[in-house]
Amino acid sequence: MPLPEGEEHETDFALLADIFPTGYHGVEMAGMTPGDTVAVYGAGPVGLMAAYSALLRGAARVFVVDKVPDRLRLAEQIGAEPIDFTRCDPAEQIKDALGDTGVDRGVDAVGYQATAKEGEEQPAIVLNQLVETVRPTGSIGTVGLYLPSDPGAPNEDAAKGLLLFNIGKFFEKGLRMGTGQANVKAYAHKLRDLIIVGRAKPSFVVSKQLPLDDAPDAYARFDNRDEGYSKVLLHPNGQRGGS
Repeated sequence: MPLPEGEEHETDFALLADIFPTGYHGVEMAGMTPGDTVAVYGAGPVGLMAAYSALLRGAARVFVVDKVPDRLRLAEQIGAEPIDFTRCDPAEQIKDALGDTGVDRGVDAVGYQATAKEGEEQPAIVLNQLVETVRPTGSIGTVGLYLPSDPGAPNEDAAKGLLLFNIGKFFEKGLRMGTGQANVKAYAHKLRDLIIVGRAKPSFVVSKQLPLDDAPDAYARFDNRDEGYSKVLLHPNGQRGGS
């Protein structure tokens, strides 16, 4: 029996509140056009939405960089190419796969809490890896969060929002960067219409739908990158459960 009009897209529409427009914003700020190659750093919900948005917009190839197998599998399922940064330098992996000097566009969907492969926090590592990953005259969209102050930062400068960014290489390559939070309302209507006509189904990222009472455990598992917790939708009425 077909669902009532609109109900079939309920989960897709829920993602218009934040992650789908934010991922799309990252690609928009990067200046992506059809046929571009794109590298997205971070395969969390926003990074996966950025990769998905790039594919929707006609990217030739999309690479997604992370270390969590569950999330990299999701990236591969939508047609992106997974890059595990714990194996070796992600920029070199992408250049080798392309047989070129780098991608046309990059998206930072990680932000100031980025970590190196050993697990230690290095706030500027993703920005600097994108400088190496994007070809000369290319561009970067940064939707990963950066703060003017961070009490939990690994050093005194980072605590003040001062990061060791490779501006010399950035300038030498003639790169451009767009930053800032997404104005969700600027994108929601067009993304809504893509869902309605069947062109977009962002709910692929949702791994579980749970009652609100399960929120503490779900947040802990998501933060721990547990398998099966790529994105959790919480229902205040407690009706949903499981995957």
